[in-house]
Amino acid sequence: MPAAIARVLQRHWWRPRLTPLTALLVPLAWVVGAVAARRRAGAHAQPLAVPVIVVGNVIVGGAGKTPTVIALVALLRTWGHTPGIVSRGHGRSDAGALLLDATTPAEAATPAAFGDEPLLMHRRTGAPIAVARRRREAALALLQAHPEVDVIVADDGLQHHALARDIELVVFDGRGMGNGWPLPAGPLRERARAIWPSGAHAVPRFVVVNGRWPAPPARALPVPRERCFEARRGLAGALSLDDWARGGTATRETLLALRGRPLLAAAGIGDPERFFAMLEAEGLAITRRPLADHATFEPLPWPAGTADVVVTEKDAVKLARQALGSTRVWVATLDFGLPDDLARALRDALRQRPRSA
Repeated sequence: MPAAIARVLQRHWWRPRLTPLTALLVPLAWVVGAVAARRRAGAHAQPLAVPVIVVGNVIVGGAGKTPTVIALVALLRTWGHTPGIVSRGHGRSDAGALLLDATTPAEAATPAAFGDEPLLMHRRTGAPIAVARRRREAALALLQAHPEVDVIVADDGLQHHALARDIELVVFDGRGMGNGWPLPAGPLRERARAIWPSGAHAVPRFVVVNGRWPAPPARALPVPRERCFEARRGLAGALSLDDWARGGTATRETLLALRGRPLLAAAGIGDPERFFAMLEAEGLAITRRPLADHATFEPLPWPAGTADVVVTEKDAVKLARQALGSTRVWVATLDFGLPDDLARALRDALRQRPRSA
C-alpha cells in the first residue's frame, strides 16, 4: 500500500467507528478477514524440539513487540532457560536463514543484513537470533547452530502458522483496536473475534497492553479478564549515541539535562507520535520528525547543522555507522516491564506444555 494512502487511511482507522471512507472498504475487509481465518484453520505445523513463544499483534504497525521480546527473554533467563530468538528481519534482501550471535563480525551485523529490530534485540539481550522469511526455517537454523537453546521466542510470528507454537503473546498499544475492522477498512490483520481463538486445540494466548486505554483493556477486548495484562512502559533515560554504541547505560539525569534545549526528535517506528508524547511528558521541547517504520535514515532526516537530535534505540542501530557532523545525537531508552501476574501465568503455561504437541 503506498505510504500516502496508508497515512490517509490511518487517520480513519483509529476512530471508534467506521467513517464514510472506511465503510466503502468493508467488502475488501470481509475478504481479508476470511482469508486470514482460512489460513489459520488450515495450518498444520510440525512441532519443534523446544517450546516456542510467539510474540505478535493483530493490528498493523508497531504495538511494542520488540520491547516485549526483550523483556520476555530476560524473564525466561531468570527461570533458568536459555532462550533464542527468531525474526523476519524487515528489509532484508535475502529470504534465507542468517544467524546473528556472539561470533558474528561487527562489520557484518548491519540493518541491511539482519533488519533493525533483530540488531536491537541482540544488542539488548545477547541472545542468538536467526532471521528468515519463513520463521520455521529460522527456528531450525537457530537450533542447529545453538543446541543449548531450550525455548524460542518468535518475534512477529502470530500470522505465520507454519511455525508451531506453545504460547502466544498478543501485543496491543494505547490505540487499541481502532474501529475493530480488518484491513483495509480498519487496522486489524484478522477479524476481531480471531483475537481469542476457541477450540480444543487452541494454543494458550495472553494479551499484553503497552499503554492505557480509555476503557480497561479486559472490557475493550474480546478476551477473558484473567488473560489480559498491562505492561509498564516509560522512558528509562538517555545517553549519547557514542556512549550507546559503546554499551553505556542511559540515565534519567542525561534525559532531564536535555530540558531547555531545542531538540529535533526523529523516529522511524510504528507509532512515532507515542515516542514524541513520551519525550514531551518529560518536559522536553521537541520538533517532531515522524518517519516511516524501519526508515533507513539515509540521508539523514534533519538539516545539516542541527545541534541536538533525539532518537529511539531502534533507530540508533542505523545511525552508529553514519557521519553525523556536528550534530549531537541522543538515544532515549525505554523502561519496559512485564507484570508479575503475567509472568506467573506464562510460567504455569510453559510448565504445562514443555514442548509443542
